[in-house]
Amino acid sequence: MRYLLVLFIFICFSCRRDYLPKPKGYNRIDLPQAGYQPLPDTLPYYFEYSNHAKLLRDSSWITERYWVNLHYPEMGATIQITYKQVTDSIVREFLSDSYKLTSQHNVKAYAIEESILELPSGMYASFTELEGEVPTQAQFHITDPDSTKHFLRGALYFRTATKNDSLAPVISYLKQDMIHLLSTLKWRITE
Repeated sequence: MRYLLVLFIFICFSCRRDYLPKPKGYNRIDLPQAGYQPLPDTLPYYFEYSNHAKLLRDSSWITERYWVNLHYPEMGATIQITYKQVTDSIVREFLSDSYKLTSQHNVKAYAIEESILELPSGMYASFTELEGEVPTQAQFHITDPDSTKHFLRGALYFRTATKNDSLAPVISYLKQDMIHLLSTLKWRITE
């Protein structure tokens, strides 16, 4: 009998109708202070990259000699850097490929905005920002002033299922790192 009374009281008080929805929560993102370090001199290009990034050799199956990744372990992000030495008029093919890779995101992107950045070195870089649930939120490419020796391309990727609107502060932070990279870019003499 005692058990029935406890069960009856439990049923009566557990079925309350005054439900309150929980407020929407957001990820807490603490971004580190920006600081930069020089790239090692073993590559045909030079730039400063974030102290919070690890410089790794590209390990993909299509990698080439001077391809590197700037991996941000705390943010789950990578900036993939690809480099091609330009010969004759092949730079048009590299530029075309770069634009094709960007345009493949038209399916999920609701905005693609390209800007031409004039850099302190006098060079110009194409910097593209993509919005929407796209795999890469920012890309760039740059050649030497004559477009006869060097072609460098970079793309930002995240290894996370978090939606891009929640990653907005991190994306903005990494775009500034990419712009700093471009602003400090110099070509080394290649033979």
